[in-house]
Amino acid sequence: MTTVHARLEELGLTLPEVAAPVAAYVPAVQSGKQIITSGQLPFVNGQLAALCKVGTDVTPEEAQAAAGVCVLNALAAVASLVDLDDVVKIVRLGVFVASSPEFTGQPAVANGASELVGQIFGEAGAHARAAVGVAVLPLNACVEVELVAEVR
Repeated sequence: MTTVHARLEELGLTLPEVAAPVAAYVPAVQSGKQIITSGQLPFVNGQLAALCKVGTDVTPEEAQAAAGVCVLNALAAVASLVDLDDVVKIVRLGVFVASSPEFTGQPAVANGASELVGQIFGEAGAHARAAVGVAVLPLNACVEVELVAEVR
């Protein structure tokens, strides 16, 4: 068992199957020493975990949990190209939050993704990040996460 997979097991987590693209793109591409994932939605067993807007339909806590699901889906996309133990650094997360107009807690929602990356990768999980509020996301998801990883 690899180090990252052992850490996932310690956390009680397993990587899902790579989520099937919902349009004309691939889940992840490698360019040199970087892997860039497409935006990942909070799919669990083929179903979206949380729908609609944070602040009206979804609580911030539910959205934080959904952001963690998105990270696992993104890591599954990375793992489809390289072994996760070859990840040297999580460079950047982009977190998009479908928000009601008055909701301003996007950074706290994004922490659901950032903190999970830190738990899994430790110091190598420290990353730059954008947390962006948007009017709507694909399939009416409440959150979407993309990441950039540096690999050996």
